[in-house]
Amino acid sequence: PMEVGPTAHYMMGGVRVVPETGASTVPGLFAAGECSGGMHGANRLGGNSLSDLLVFGRRAGLGAAEYAKGLPALPPIDEGQVERAEREMLSPFERSDGESPYAVHRDLQEVMHEKVGIFRHENDLLAALEEIEKLNARAARCRVEGSRLFNPGWHMARDLYFMLIVSQAIARAALLRRESRGAHSRLDYPSTDAALGTVNVVVSRAGEAMKVGTAPRPAMPEDLAKLLEKKA
Repeated sequence: PMEVGPTAHYMMGGVRVVPETGASTVPGLFAAGECSGGMHGANRLGGNSLSDLLVFGRRAGLGAAEYAKGLPALPPIDEGQVERAEREMLSPFERSDGESPYAVHRDLQEVMHEKVGIFRHENDLLAALEEIEKLNARAARCRVEGSRLFNPGWHMARDLYFMLIVSQAIARAALLRRESRGAHSRLDYPSTDAALGTVNVVVSRAGEAMKVGTAPRPAMPEDLAKLLEKKA
């Protein structure tokens, strides 16, 4: 017997980048592949991943190299920031009690599957955000045992921090987009909203909090618009 179930297969874009260089809005950070751009829209053909990486991976590599060569000096390293990150990384080993990160991960999977799937509703999304807050608190108290040498539990404890950020971003963005479009379906807003088709939902940082809003969608390049006109 083989268990079959849905899973997160592919992130269809996310980090905003300059198409020609892969540069993000964070100076010195370049991105390519499924975490960036959103070039596939609401779906993706299976074979597109490789061509995406070949084209935009090369652009990002060249862009990063040019950026590095143009720096007048190496950027300074904030030792205090490094020390804080080290303490944060090692804290799961130092707790005398706390639950397994795998238990928190399992519950996060269940929340996202049940309440933030393809078919969404405002009540479910609000409930999911409440659950994610609780999971954040639980993740902050996770405990791991053993050494730092190949310790999957330790890796999971760290990964949870980022999974929870992404989960919150997905749920809050889905709550804001009151329409059904592509792979995003709102049972309480089954129609497509033309006005929402002109904006992107943008997730950014406001101090230590997450900010979610909309920004005008850039106009499609003329050469691509012509291709779509021909298909129509």
